[in-house]
Amino acid sequence: MASRIPCPHCGLRPKEEFTVKGAALQRPEAEAGAQAWHDYVYLRDNPRGAYEEYWHHTSGCRRWLVVARNTVTHEVASCRDAAEVKAVTA
Repeated sequence: MASRIPCPHCGLRPKEEFTVKGAALQRPEAEAGAQAWHDYVYLRDNPRGAYEEYWHHTSGCRRWLVVARNTVTHEVASCRDAAEVKAVTA
């Protein structure tokens, strides 16, 4: 895994300051059916290559981030504040 993560608020920081929280998937609408919510909560792809995940900067600014990284090489392509990401898809 990349040893440093480019936090948009704190700059380049060690990966140990972050907690990976899972896939950054687009959330179903509130009125979506039970099957849509089941799939969102329980079913995940295991992609090989580019992928976006929610990370929490636990020991830094404490902001939620969307980190785009390669699941094979662990190279980080980008890191954005999750509050600024309107529609994130896998």
